[in-house]
Amino acid sequence: MIGFRAKIAAVAVLCGLVLGGCATTPPTPDMIANNDPYEPTNREVFAFNMMWDRTFLVPTVTMYREMVPEGGRQAFHNFLTNLTLPSTFVGDMLQGEVKRGGQTAGRFLINTTIGLGGFFDPATTHFEIPGHGEDYGQTFAVWGAKEGPFVMLPLFGPSNPRDATGLAVGAALDPTNFIRIKQHIWWIGARQYFTLLDLRSQTFDALQGIQRNSVDYYASLRGLYRQIRNNEIRNGRQEKADLPDF
Repeated sequence: MIGFRAKIAAVAVLCGLVLGGCATTPPTPDMIANNDPYEPTNREVFAFNMMWDRTFLVPTVTMYREMVPEGGRQAFHNFLTNLTLPSTFVGDMLQGEVKRGGQTAGRFLINTTIGLGGFFDPATTHFEIPGHGEDYGQTFAVWGAKEGPFVMLPLFGPSNPRDATGLAVGAALDPTNFIRIKQHIWWIGARQYFTLLDLRSQTFDALQGIQRNSVDYYASLRGLYRQIRNNEIRNGRQEKADLPDF
């Protein structure tokens, strides 16, 4: 059975794609050049996300950062990251990244045991095993799937059809959704709440700076998202087209 998290992700993905598909304004040359043919609808979704951010996330994150010391926030971040490592390992292997898969497995084993469930990160501090993230959107990209047009998802933010599909697949296949414990929905809800809180806390200062310095915050996030995703798909490797000729 697909877990509660997967259902929420699927609903958000469908809402975003349907909203984009319902756009009736013909795309302008600028929209086409920016790979954003549904820009008017995307901006409406973005305005909703910003309203949600101002009224709920920012006050919550501000309180979290004031009440929880940096060490506590880092421990939560470590724990939540450790929970994603089984899915990261699957992504590594599906992409043929055997070495990175071995690093992921090693990090999960060490941090889950010596790191007391992942709250500490001895894999980095003592064993010097680098960490990284993977998701099914990246896997689909490695397999050759095109990103498609830019889409702004409700609550989830910048995306595209390939990454949105990866989001739903990743949520459906997340091993923690199959843990048979009482109050499982509460477990998933709490995990998603703290994941969102942690992510917003980690990016709070950077996003505030981008927003202050942007003439068009929406356009800035759109460009930044594509740059970050392309770098993640290449696993930080330089594009062959960018290599100098010798």
